[in-house]
Amino acid sequence: MGALKPVRRIVTGHDATGKAIVSAAGPLPTVVPIERIPGTVFHEIWSTAATPAPVGNGPDPTLGALVLPPPRHGSRLRIVDIPPDTEAFLAHGAAGMKEAFAQIGDAAASTVEAGSPHPLMHRTESVDYGIVLEGAMTLVLDDSEVPLAQGDIVIQRGTNHAWANRSGAMCRMLFVLLDGEYEPEVRAALAARKEKP
Repeated sequence: MGALKPVRRIVTGHDATGKAIVSAAGPLPTVVPIERIPGTVFHEIWSTAATPAPVGNGPDPTLGALVLPPPRHGSRLRIVDIPPDTEAFLAHGAAGMKEAFAQIGDAAASTVEAGSPHPLMHRTESVDYGIVLEGAMTLVLDDSEVPLAQGDIVIQRGTNHAWANRSGAMCRMLFVLLDGEYEPEVRAALAARKEKP
């Protein structure tokens, strides 16, 4: 797989008479390389901040600071380019990965600690659809791993996880994130895990 091509976005809307129009077409306005994870790039495509989502001609919701989770009662659509894991990257301490998550707009999402299966372990209270567009990836959970190939789809339901690229080549994934709320029994189990020494 060669260099990954730029993402092109087409946004539709309506004119004053209700006729369907193209509001915007071209490269994404928000493409963010993650400094603490060289080679990782977030391509912000769109987001909504309510359910039901307002359908109109509002402003581009991707402008502004990068934020990992979706807005409350909203959604987020992005592509992430993920480079192969390197020994130097894997040797980063928890503080370095918390800095990476801070750049992504959610330092609290990082769950990495001594003994974590991967330095990018994290959790968000959301339902995320992750689709491998190009390359290969490994989904890392607390006690298991799942190899993923192009076309595979992961339904991530607020679990502690990381994306490990052990393929030796770039991987591109599409993510749709939906704001969520833990069911009471899941929230209680997670709170109990935090209290254990």
